[in-house]
Amino acid sequence: MPEGPEIRRAADQVAAAIKGKKVERLFFAFEHLKAYEQQLAGTTVQAVDTFGKAMLTRFSNGMNIYSHNQLYGRWYCTKAGEQPDIGRQLRLAIYCPRDAALLYSASEISVLLNDEIGNHPFIKKLGPDVLHPDTEMTTITRRLREKRFHKRQLGSLLTDQSFVAGLGNYLRCEILFVAGLSPTQRPKQLDNYSLEQLATAILELPRQSYQSGGITNELSRARQLIEEGASFEEARFHLFRREGKPCYHCGTAIVRTIQAGQPTYLCPHCQKFSV
Repeated sequence: MPEGPEIRRAADQVAAAIKGKKVERLFFAFEHLKAYEQQLAGTTVQAVDTFGKAMLTRFSNGMNIYSHNQLYGRWYCTKAGEQPDIGRQLRLAIYCPRDAALLYSASEISVLLNDEIGNHPFIKKLGPDVLHPDTEMTTITRRLREKRFHKRQLGSLLTDQSFVAGLGNYLRCEILFVAGLSPTQRPKQLDNYSLEQLATAILELPRQSYQSGGITNELSRARQLIEEGASFEEARFHLFRREGKPCYHCGTAIVRTIQAGQPTYLCPHCQKFSV
């Protein structure tokens, strides 16, 4: 599933294509949304925002299109009249005079008025967005100490969107590695230094991933690996999807386990934890 950085980059692409432009026509694949096609035609796209892994496209008439890519959704931006041959089902299309934004394969799409946004079932449960500039380290450390969170195992807590919004599986694995913590540790077991290290990683890695196009590895190391012939996917992570390969820090083989139903990657040496 795309995580916060990927959705934010998709929002940037959609905004670059259609923000500030008049909508000539709009297409919804779902019958219950068809009535909105006429209501949104002729409006102007005012903004494209993200809430964690969700996107909100705002229009000048006070309506907003909420979309969540889930596992398979994907945005494409094209010239008006062009439609990529990608073997996916078109779910939403926003056509402007010269450009279009097309959403394929997503099933979570709705239309909201401005005053309905805060009550949307997904949005109203979100914690602070890790990519939002107002989300600071003190906010994260305070939440780690809250009673509703401080007894949770970190491996499941980090992907709970009510704790913080925008983290998924690759980010939780990379964050815990950078913080030197085991997925089975809990915030209540950490001293102030470890809490601060974790809070820093929770903010810095998603922001680096967003700015770099998906790299959570050390940027200099990733560049060197690519120069030496590694693919982008091979170079972008510290340990995610690197099962059996040596840790870049200590040489120990990366281990893959399952936690909360998701594959978890860790270094048994760098993330050692004894009860």
